[in-house]
Amino acid sequence: MELIKEEREDVRIEVKQEEPEELTDLKALKEESQELYEEHLDFNTGEKSFKCLKTENTSRDGAQKNTNMRSLTCQQCGKSFNRRTHLNSHMRIHTGEKPFACKLCGSSFIRKGCLKSHMAIHTGEKPYGCKLCESSFIRKGNLKSHMRVHTGEKPYTCPQCGISFKHRSTFNVHMRVHTGEKPYNCPQCAKTFTEKGNLKKHMRVHTGEKPFICHRCGSGFTHKGNLKRHENIHTGEKPFACDQCGKRFGHKVTLHSHMKIHML
Repeated sequence: MELIKEEREDVRIEVKQEEPEELTDLKALKEESQELYEEHLDFNTGEKSFKCLKTENTSRDGAQKNTNMRSLTCQQCGKSFNRRTHLNSHMRIHTGEKPFACKLCGSSFIRKGCLKSHMAIHTGEKPYGCKLCESSFIRKGNLKSHMRVHTGEKPYTCPQCGISFKHRSTFNVHMRVHTGEKPYNCPQCAKTFTEKGNLKKHMRVHTGEKPFICHRCGSGFTHKGNLKRHENIHTGEKPFACDQCGKRFGHKVTLHSHMKIHML
């Protein structure tokens, strides 16, 4: 019995001697794990356990890359882009470069996508039809914008004054009221404009073009609004009424002059 007891004690002693080696291994494993992971968000509990250093470095590199990408800034208007191709395309607004030309009519465009959409004018193809009316469109995006006529949706809201718009293009033009940006320059004088259409109208001052012709007397006008006001002479229409005395006028300017009578 004493021999058995001694053997058991020997066994116990043996086990106790092995424990420090196991603890050493566990400690080394724990240190290694802590080096590889720090406060990583647990998927199920949302608690912070360990954070992967490799992931952290990758995220940091990605953030630095995004910062560099956003540093692509137009030197003329300050607008920033996340891709070099987008900046290059934007610069054509300032330079007037239009490298994509239609082989059928000679019209040229800033972007290849604009040329592709233009080609539908020649083919007559309008594959995107509105289900609520008979309107059809060349591009899917145009149909989507058109649907807001029926829904009344205005998803583009100005963060400075709160005015909302149905179309991004209208929103972008409005934002220039706050920023003062006028990216469209007249090549013949120093005037600048917020909209391309306004520049086009202004160019008629230099070219003498009068595309709006009165079918009654043949008079030509640079702007459609001027033609419409002129036609009131032939029709006798007086759409502008004085809210003080009810007198009506064919032109808004004439109404404003009349209002001075009531201010005396």
